[in-house]
Amino acid sequence: MCGIIACAGVKDAARVLYGGLQDLEYRGYDSAGISVLSGGKIHTVKRAGRVGAIAQAAAGLGGSCGIGHTRWATHGRPSDANAHPHVCGRFSVVHNGIIENYAELKKELACMGCTFFSQTDSEVVPQLLERYYAEYNDLKQAVLSCVSRLKGAFALAILCEGEEGFVAVKYRNPIIVGTGGGAVYAASDMPALSGLAENVAVLKDGQIAFARGGKISFCDFEGAAASLTFSPLPAAAKSVRLGGFPHYMIKEINEIPAAVKNTAAAFEGEDVARTIARAAKKRGFTSVMMCGCGTAYHSALAAAYYGEELLGMPVRVETAGEFRYRKMAVGADTLFVAVSQSGETADTVEAARAAKQAGATVAAVTNVPYSALTGVADFVVPVRAGTEICVAATKSYCGQIAALAMFFAALKGAGEYRSVLSAVKGAEALCAQTISRTVAEDVARACASSSGVYFIGRGIDYPVALEGSLKLKEVSYVPGEGYPAGELKHGTIALIDSGTLAVAVITQCGLAEKTASAVEQICARGGRAAVVCAEGCAPAHLRERAEFLIEVPACKSCLSPLVSVIPLQLIAYRTAVILGRDPDKPRNLAKSVTVE
Repeated sequence: MCGIIACAGVKDAARVLYGGLQDLEYRGYDSAGISVLSGGKIHTVKRAGRVGAIAQAAAGLGGSCGIGHTRWATHGRPSDANAHPHVCGRFSVVHNGIIENYAELKKELACMGCTFFSQTDSEVVPQLLERYYAEYNDLKQAVLSCVSRLKGAFALAILCEGEEGFVAVKYRNPIIVGTGGGAVYAASDMPALSGLAENVAVLKDGQIAFARGGKISFCDFEGAAASLTFSPLPAAAKSVRLGGFPHYMIKEINEIPAAVKNTAAAFEGEDVARTIARAAKKRGFTSVMMCGCGTAYHSALAAAYYGEELLGMPVRVETAGEFRYRKMAVGADTLFVAVSQSGETADTVEAARAAKQAGATVAAVTNVPYSALTGVADFVVPVRAGTEICVAATKSYCGQIAALAMFFAALKGAGEYRSVLSAVKGAEALCAQTISRTVAEDVARACASSSGVYFIGRGIDYPVALEGSLKLKEVSYVPGEGYPAGELKHGTIALIDSGTLAVAVITQCGLAEKTASAVEQICARGGRAAVVCAEGCAPAHLRERAEFLIEVPACKSCLSPLVSVIPLQLIAYRTAVILGRDPDKPRNLAKSVTVE
């Protein structure tokens, strides 16, 4: 959450920064701001609202270096005053993360006569920098002294009057630096550097970058010199545009077949299966623990059904935010699988660290190979969904399902792995077929007019129901929940009436009659019902009772969640559009949640 961009040595810093903020807006869009250094002085514009709110004011700024920020609020409501950058004396700062000890620092600084103008935790940083610079008259020492006082997770970009350049700081929040054309850049994510940087490097935790005069140097938080290896900007990080689609959400749904294909290719090309098999043989796992947040939790939950049946050992799934604060039986005989689209989700990264400290072997399932999670993990299970801009995950979920299926198959052995790899390759066409033939409009209109929508499923269809409910709530704000079909009658059925809609997911023919019974109970109480089912699974009486029926191609059970979820994604998208919501930037949300 929150997007940071910085540049030095460019012709028009404001233009570069504004473009970078547009590319980073999926990380937060409560407010935005830019500071540039011109004539030795800092000039700042910032506004509540989306990046476009600063367009006119930013166009009037000059200068060859600067910093920018697009915000997802954690401390303080969205407002002009709470927008970044925050300025104090000769310093301007943008911040991503949480300063956990900001209250005590703020009290200390206030006692020293400092005046605060915002409700944010971030404002203590420029105040500290100003104090330490006055003491040492040295930028590096001021930065080192400042970061030594901060607790929490933070990425910072800093401007200082009289210093033609910027400083970038990383601690448990991402910062990537880049060089190209004699200029130096920093950003929260690679896409913002596309078209600017030719070569990039990812700052490590506890590192500081100083960009001056077209050059960049590094040190650690103790001031000792450090070095980083730069490499060409990855092709996958190239800036993404809509390409004729009205929204990124529908564009990315249409990219699901490619995400599945590329994920399968990564397993073949990187020999991931052999790495997984070696790790399993070396440690002799007796259990698997999985974690994730939101959509990643749902993909882990779906994969666990297959993994437990296949391996004949316990496969537990926990939300990452809960795992850290429970005493769980995780040790040297546990394989811990952390799932995160960005690899920067704070709860998931910290859960992986905790599991590793307990002796577990950690596998990272992520779409971003240079992330914090990959730095923690013992090995990486690649998802190759490509850059995902829409806040609501779609193609990355399907990539995770494919990767996790191949992961568990590799743990089982070569024969199962070859079978599943072949099925994943075939799923590319099944996903394309599902996208092309799904007509979601009527169901979406029913959702848009409903007081609540309840998604149900049994077995491996239950996590898909959870994901369908999450998607609808995220982008359309229509309330509802996902339930195991058998649980509906244990309380929630009290909410069913003519104003509600139930969406049942049925891809397991052996459980079809059980879920159909739940649909019958809904209809008997005046509720409306829609069914998403695999071809050949819907009982005849269900076809008569359901108001809406969407069929998807049948496939291998472990891959059914990546096919059956597509109609639910399309329903959520169309519902948002019908209600006039922006599906790409839902209120109160951000793409990468880098705070707990």
